[in-house]
Amino acid sequence: MQRIGILGGTFDPPHLGHLILAEYAIEAFALSHLLFVPAADPPHKMNQEIISIEHRLKMLELAVHSNANFSISRVDVDRPGPHYTVSMVQIIQSQYPEAELYFVMGGDSFADLPNWDRPQQLMQLAKLAIMRRPPENIYPSMHETVLPGLAERAVIINAPLLEISSTEIVNRLQYGMSVRYLVPQAVLAYITAHEIYKHDNSRSATPTASKTSTPDV
Repeated sequence: MQRIGILGGTFDPPHLGHLILAEYAIEAFALSHLLFVPAADPPHKMNQEIISIEHRLKMLELAVHSNANFSISRVDVDRPGPHYTVSMVQIIQSQYPEAELYFVMGGDSFADLPNWDRPQQLMQLAKLAIMRRPPENIYPSMHETVLPGLAERAVIINAPLLEISSTEIVNRLQYGMSVRYLVPQAVLAYITAHEIYKHDNSRSATPTASKTSTPDV
């Protein structure tokens, strides 16, 4: 049976932590493929300013294009929001009806799982592949009392404990600090070319046609 991984997120910006998580998930679960699913209108960030989906898609394309096991799904781009994870996974299930789905997530997200929209339904649609993030102490059965059966649907990925966050990257960029080795070089080149995240630069700006060249990763 084909196994498909799903890694959703804002990807504002995509960074090496996302790529490492995806690669380890593919190896840990013998995934046939992994889909990166950018959220155009994430409900948990309705009151936060985020970069336009056009910029985030361009950066994500640059981040994943050199890995044949990675691709981008537009399921949350080509439909109106807000975009809830369980609805997104339902759509992907309809696109891959014969596949076994693995929803890949960080430990911080897993710790907050009971507060998600319809978490019980989500864990029935897909197995949960979880990467620990410091300092969380997470384990598959931690929400068993409120989400019965979770321990059988959640698996911890044995991967390096990395603390790379998009928020930290944005803060460093806004203060003119280096993010080299935190994001792929091609993503950094795109951020620099478009002056994204620079001080109070408009984060809703759309990339212009003259700046869409994509250097190699």
